[in-house]
Amino acid sequence: MGKSINVALIGNPNTGKTSLFNRLTGLNQKVGNYPGITVEKKEGICKLSPRLKAHILDLPGTYSLNTSSLDESVVVETLLNRNSKDFPDVAVVISDVENLKRNLLLFTQIKDLEIPSILVINMADRMQRKAITLDIDLLEEELNTRVVLVSARKNQGIDQLKKAIIEYKSLNTKPCVNASSIDPEYFDNLKKAYPKQSIYKLWLVITQDVNFGKIDRNRDLENLKQASFEVKSENDLKKLQHQETVVRYQFINGLLKKALNVDQSQAKDLRSRLDRILLHKVWGYLIFFAILLLIFQAIYDWSSYPMDWIDSAFAKASSWAQTTLPAGPFTDLLAEGIIPGLGGIVIFIPQIAILFLFIAILEESGYMSRVVFLMDHIMKKFGLSGKSVVPLVSGTACAIPAVMATRNIEDWKERLVTILVVPFTTCSARLPVYLIIIGLVIPEGSVLGGFLSYQALTLMGLYLLGFGTAIFSAWVLNRVLPIKRKAFFVMEMPAYKVPMGKNVLITVVEKTKSFVLGAGKIIMAISIVLWLLASHGIGEKFTNADELVRAEYAGQSLSEDELNDKIASQKLEYSFIGYIGKGIEPAVRPLGYDWKIGIAIVSSFAAREVFVGTLATIYSVGSDEEETIKNRMRAEVNPILGGPLFNFASGISLLLFYAFAMQCMSTLAIVKRETNSWKWPAIQFTAMTVIAYFAALAAYQLLS
Repeated sequence: MGKSINVALIGNPNTGKTSLFNRLTGLNQKVGNYPGITVEKKEGICKLSPRLKAHILDLPGTYSLNTSSLDESVVVETLLNRNSKDFPDVAVVISDVENLKRNLLLFTQIKDLEIPSILVINMADRMQRKAITLDIDLLEEELNTRVVLVSARKNQGIDQLKKAIIEYKSLNTKPCVNASSIDPEYFDNLKKAYPKQSIYKLWLVITQDVNFGKIDRNRDLENLKQASFEVKSENDLKKLQHQETVVRYQFINGLLKKALNVDQSQAKDLRSRLDRILLHKVWGYLIFFAILLLIFQAIYDWSSYPMDWIDSAFAKASSWAQTTLPAGPFTDLLAEGIIPGLGGIVIFIPQIAILFLFIAILEESGYMSRVVFLMDHIMKKFGLSGKSVVPLVSGTACAIPAVMATRNIEDWKERLVTILVVPFTTCSARLPVYLIIIGLVIPEGSVLGGFLSYQALTLMGLYLLGFGTAIFSAWVLNRVLPIKRKAFFVMEMPAYKVPMGKNVLITVVEKTKSFVLGAGKIIMAISIVLWLLASHGIGEKFTNADELVRAEYAGQSLSEDELNDKIASQKLEYSFIGYIGKGIEPAVRPLGYDWKIGIAIVSSFAAREVFVGTLATIYSVGSDEEETIKNRMRAEVNPILGGPLFNFASGISLLLFYAFAMQCMSTLAIVKRETNSWKWPAIQFTAMTVIAYFAALAAYQLLS
């Protein structure tokens, strides 16, 4: 069996770290979350030689070891905790050939931790076009390390990097900057207190407020207080951190003056010309919204065909199981619970894949950073990040990939607020409910000379209502959530580049697989529970439904299909979920609903669009055609007040309920996965249900 070593890929954002990770690991990688937190963890395997393989950990992008976000704290924790299974044998620090000055700050800090380190200078294929020359020998001498030029895009220098990793034991671990020069007396006393520890590791433990795993920061600080030197205040420590950064940049500036040369007269400036257009205060927004319209239209149109095919395929599979396998509880569970539950997972794959296809292309091209910068000023007023724009807009297709898209938001409070408000945006699953209710209660007619119908205006109003509620809720949550929020916003503008097909493909595959394997297990479990509640019951009216219904309608000339519909309707009414519907009827009656609508609301928790199918079964409709369902619903009579059950007041009440309610277990499952807790989806579900209930109540009471 060959030996395995840990290799950590570390670097600033937009240095091509992910591209290099994909080159080294290909599809031999997996994505998860770090234990207890929501920062994404990417790891993979790379075969370095017949007898040596590398476990490669792609750490989150960070500008320095002075942490300012959750993902940066993960980097510090990994590099400090030698007891962790992920502690690197060698650190590969990736830099961008056009931004060496900024990138080398992080490298000099990692060198101070005395971890064997390799400096990778990526995007080397740009050197000629940008008129850049480097003295690699001088860099290696001054930085006490190996320097490898690579181009992840063109697969250049990868073999040299693998060779350098194999020879990691020969790397010089001596620091290249004397950080203790900022306060020699303080650092000398610190060394005396902990003579066996790395001086820079101690400095990071003192100054960083992060989770260090098995490192007890509080214990270490208490020991320092008992040592023979004065523990500095937080303000003094910040001043020392600033001085440290100045010292490091003095070293870096001196080095690059000797080792780096850029002929500015030869460098091309396409980037600045594009930025003048894409970041323009008018044209920038118009171009962005045009791109969003294209993405939304593509998600909606392109996904409809595979989703219809998936829906049809699982319906046929369920029918096949029902008619082919021996009758019994297992067949019923398979045909009515497991197969539909699995279909409820798989049917989201096209939307997720298409959304992340576009997100990957925008990120790879460098445009997404411009979008975030453009929108941040507006979104900050509501407690959101500029990065919240994409999830909010993509939520009009489906809230599940929209919640997943919040992973790009570094600040935890802004990310959490975005996750909590995204389900207010009108998703495509609400459309079946909206269309049938609008068709029932909104009169035909039009405005603007027939250009816009009342029904179209109502539908548009529901979309605007959802987005407006999301923005307002974000404003409220920003003021009530007791979570510290960063008061600054830093966004790097990377160079424009043609997206790498391999990176885009891997992103789509990994994000889709992450959903199927993560949220899918929860969705499947809840689907089976819902099936059990709807297909089982107690009492004679459930167990003897067949005989009772046939006896009741013995004198009427009903067909076998019509009788079966009546039997199914009675069994549903007296099933466990039917009793739930009767149980909640007193609560939904003030909203203008009866127990049948109550059942539809409960069962549509599996997915909002289930509402229509549930009512079709309850109202004993054998056909799935929408018009047939409409006619039956239109004929339904309010048992207490008389008149149509679905009138203008109850219809508007239902529309508002579904506009605000969290009627989607799939979204709750993915929120749980993204927050690593049931606390937030529970709060989200409760708050949205309360808002939906009182909005529906007010509408019905006022309009009736």
